[in-house]
Amino acid sequence: MDHLQPFIEAFLPLFVAINVLSVLPLFIALTDGLAPSARRRLGVKAIVTAFIIALVILLTGRVIFQTLGITVDDLRIGGGIILLVLSITDLLFSDTTRRSPSDAGSRESLGVVPLGTPLVAGPAAITTVLVLQESYGYGLTLASLVANLLLVLLAFIFAPTLIAWIGASASKAIGKVASLFLAAISVALIRTGVAGILGHMG
Repeated sequence: MDHLQPFIEAFLPLFVAINVLSVLPLFIALTDGLAPSARRRLGVKAIVTAFIIALVILLTGRVIFQTLGITVDDLRIGGGIILLVLSITDLLFSDTTRRSPSDAGSRESLGVVPLGTPLVAGPAAITTVLVLQESYGYGLTLASLVANLLLVLLAFIFAPTLIAWIGASASKAIGKVASLFLAAISVALIRTGVAGILGHMG
């Protein structure tokens, strides 16, 4: 079990950042009226889009650090602040900030925007990938990314069944709890970053 601990530690922050239970009701609304096969195609397209975006961020993260002259602690503090704002926004203002299905554009592009990004590979997930890469390396970050995206894909495929089983209200409530955990993780990132900077100064 101990050898799985690093993977679990890398998996959980990304799981909370993607917040699949919060995305599910939006996926159902955006794909309402589509045939099951069309819904699956859009789900696959969304996951492929999210993976490509996250992979680019993962592979270029170190170059970004070197170019901008920032450190891991800087990213932890900045990323923590962004995640904190995003989690608070989702907890308090999600009804006014989320995109309406009618604004999503043509059905053919739904898999890319808004499903692939920003719903799956949004600012929270991108920031988390950057932080995980510096903390755990490429291998564990990529593994946790693939595992999380596979879970999202399964959720998309079985979305109607899941929503009917747990109920739309329960799904939204669980999404709010996940946002609360995301806020806690963001505070931990800020605390770790500040402690790291103070440690280097000392």
